[in-house]
Amino acid sequence: MVLDAFSRAVVAADASTTTVGTSGIGELKKFIAEGNKRLDAVNAIASNASCIVSDAVAGIVCENQGLIQAGGNCYPNRRMAACLRDGEILLRYITYALLSGDASVLDDRALNGLKETYAALGVPTTSSVRAVQIMKASSLAHINDTNTEANGGKRFRKMGSPQGDCSALTSEAASYFDRVISALS
Repeated sequence: MVLDAFSRAVVAADASTTTVGTSGIGELKKFIAEGNKRLDAVNAIASNASCIVSDAVAGIVCENQGLIQAGGNCYPNRRMAACLRDGEILLRYITYALLSGDASVLDDRALNGLKETYAALGVPTTSSVRAVQIMKASSLAHINDTNTEANGGKRFRKMGSPQGDCSALTSEAASYFDRVISALS
């Protein structure tokens, strides 16, 4: 079942046959108050998704040239396209989880059986994990607006800093990337 912060509070209260308590209401108020930051974070990732994923795949190829050699997992072009597609799908589900404040959509729709599928297809998990680690670093830099022109080159795009402290949101986003890494490991 895919939940958001509100559904999760109601389901938890339902399970204990009580109403949503003061602490639950407080958490929901905090979720609402942080709404613009959450939207900015999702926008920062979604607006740069193509670059984030292509940079991650380029990074794993630089680290392991065998991936693009004949017989490598990014050779021929259709395998490279599949790698880019999978990276964008994972990143999209991470943004869904970040938007809703709940990892169930990521777990149910993307991670359930992913490791087994990749094993059956012969996708190297070490390269997949490394690509997700690169996507995590890049995405967190976009959320915190710490990306620089020196790192971005011609494709650099400053998003504009979200107002206030984003450490909790950054930590939440990092946890979703860590879930993907854990599911692949």
